[in-house]
Amino acid sequence: MHLSSPSLRKKIAAGGLTVGSWITLGHPGIAEIMARAGFDWLVVDLEHSTISLEQAGELIRTIDLCGVPPLVRLSANDPVQIKRLMDAGAHGVIVPMVNSAQEAEAAVRAVQYPPRGQRGVGLGRAQGYGAAFAQYRRWLEDEAVVIVQIEHVQAVENLASILAVDGVDGCIVGPYDLSGSMGRPGDFDHQDMKAAMQRILAEAARSGKPAGLHVVEPDPAELRRRIQEGFRFLAYSVDIRMLDTACRSLLDELKNAPPA
Repeated sequence: MHLSSPSLRKKIAAGGLTVGSWITLGHPGIAEIMARAGFDWLVVDLEHSTISLEQAGELIRTIDLCGVPPLVRLSANDPVQIKRLMDAGAHGVIVPMVNSAQEAEAAVRAVQYPPRGQRGVGLGRAQGYGAAFAQYRRWLEDEAVVIVQIEHVQAVENLASILAVDGVDGCIVGPYDLSGSMGRPGDFDHQDMKAAMQRILAEAARSGKPAGLHVVEPDPAELRRRIQEGFRFLAYSVDIRMLDTACRSLLDELKNAPPA
């Protein structure tokens, strides 16, 4: 594990813009290509993919050895899953459906060792297979990243207390689930959804912690627009959408080209 790699947590805390991306395909080659592209961080997605725990471990290793911080989007706020992925070398977690400060506190406790947390202590890749345990323990307290997902109207109501939790580094909006909790899944232009997004940005600014968003389609103009709105922790697209749109745009261009 690259314990001396540039600090993502410090950059987030300083209010710096970070742009990462999302991985849902379990092949290490995909992770290596994306890591070498220059993203600030990469997320291995366990919630909406078929990536297994073993595959996640290999993806974490690949991303980390390329010098990019690997994060994992969990399938649930599960302390056992958090422990195993952190032991595999993840630099932090993105926790889905956090609706209260108590749920945020539980995630932080699952990431951190006692006395700060309740994570079981074991030896794995993160701890240098035992050879770097003391170094890892110091790294964990200073560098482990916890990002909570805001995906429900209840989370928006409780956002100030959620972001006030010590150890929570920021939030990222889950727009589909958030709009779904309003009874309007995918209707991002509805006034209630727009109001919720503005409230999230305002609460994040007051807390001094960044608001994040996943720009799913590989659209640089949309990414720039979200940066201008104030989002500082941005996921740019996802492996499957980048692959799909690249293939389709090339083939469309060929099909529509004038005859030679």
